[in-house]
Amino acid sequence: MKISAFEIRIGNLIEHQSKLWRVLKKNHVKPGKGGAFVQVEMKEISQGTKLNERFRSDDKLEKAHVEPRQMQFLYNDGSGFIFMDTETFDQTTLSDEHLGDQAQYLMPNTEVQINYHNDNPIGVELPLSVIMEVVDTEAVIKGQTASGSGKPAKLDTGLRVTVPTFVNIGDKVKINTETGEYVERAS
Repeated sequence: MKISAFEIRIGNLIEHQSKLWRVLKKNHVKPGKGGAFVQVEMKEISQGTKLNERFRSDDKLEKAHVEPRQMQFLYNDGSGFIFMDTETFDQTTLSDEHLGDQAQYLMPNTEVQINYHNDNPIGVELPLSVIMEVVDTEAVIKGQTASGSGKPAKLDTGLRVTVPTFVNIGDKVKINTETGEYVERAS
């Protein structure tokens, strides 16, 4: 299935240069001159080599034919991440290599889509956002001048993000899984 370069999401699998690639990072760039483009960092599935590629807005890419399965993240047992198929209740273990930076967004009971290619798990598509708890952040001093820059916070998975100054330890926050940025405080 052909998709536009701007439709690529982190975790997608695409066929490029006759190989199967997993998208690790994506960055939209709108230069002052010329057309917009997408800068994509990809990892080749079988060899593990990385490639940085630039795609123009009118480029079409072949999304790999994969079998998506809805799974639920259960826990990390130290040797891998355990997922359960929500239909068959079969369990699958994925290593750190399969997940990469995506592991920082996995909370128990998180629903994800795991893509299979020839009955082998090859990629995870996270939800667009996840809700996490702030476990460490700086205290706000009363009367301190408000600044728009925010303050650093550590979340319960170890992920570090910048949050607004009104966010405190114990607050739940919504985090965008593509950018790793704070979206809003969750109730």
